[in-house]
Amino acid sequence: MSQLNDLPSSALATGGERRIAFVEAQWHADIVHQARDAFLAEMERQGVARERVDVFDVPGAFEIPLHAKRLAASGRYAAVVCCALVVDGGIYRHEFVANTVVSAIMDLQLETGVPMFSAVLTPHHFHEHAEHRKYFHRHFAVKGTEAAEACLRTLDGLARLDAHLAA
Repeated sequence: MSQLNDLPSSALATGGERRIAFVEAQWHADIVHQARDAFLAEMERQGVARERVDVFDVPGAFEIPLHAKRLAASGRYAAVVCCALVVDGGIYRHEFVANTVVSAIMDLQLETGVPMFSAVLTPHHFHEHAEHRKYFHRHFAVKGTEAAEACLRTLDGLARLDAHLAA
């Protein structure tokens, strides 16, 4: 994993008084919470206080985009991170749900100008047994750390871009 210690304090301040929103689906919450916890830990490690991140629970992945849109439109958030585990529940709809949610997140990012980060994942084969659950616990922790890194790097890049465009 990369080190972010070279980021300027402007990125670590997350846009002045603005905050970071973390929206998490509650299906398979024990797995999804691994990403949230790793995200929060990495943000703190990089100098962003836990109090600067607001966590919002939603029932499932499908509810994420509406929450993300309202959070972005509020003007309070420098970024919105979205997280869910979408699994095949026996009927072929999990790929549709994941694709719809990720596409909506991308559209919201472009519409609002607020960076959105997706840790909405759908495995090809997920089975409710100990090995798969253990694997995805670890995998989501990695994804949470990566989401924090991407969030900070993107906020820094946008701050640099804004400064360049303003010059």
